Amino acid sequence: MFTIQPYETHCTFDVHVTAKAKQTSIGGHFDGALKVSVTAPADKGKANQAVIKLIAKTLKVAKSRVEVLRGKTSRRKTIAVHEAVPSDLDVLRNLFS
Repeated sequence: MFTIQPYETHCTFDVHVTAKAKQTSIGGHFDGALKVSVTAPADKGKANQAVIKLIAKTLKVAKSRVEVLRGKTSRRKTIAVHEAVPSDLDVLRNLFS
């Protein structure tokens, strides 16, 4: 079950990242987390930056509003979107289904 945790200033959710994928994509689920694939390698934070960029582009928000809270060196990450609005949460829910 995909869970978005809303807080006063941000929301958080888990993603499962596949680095060095053939193409960049977001959507679907893996073990209760949103599935994200990026072409960047998991080297020196390149994949994390690609994940941030992809989520920001998908939600149409600035990259500075998206942050990796936990799992910087893991495939499973907790992402925070600062100043999230209800429409952001709806987009995330639709991507998971």
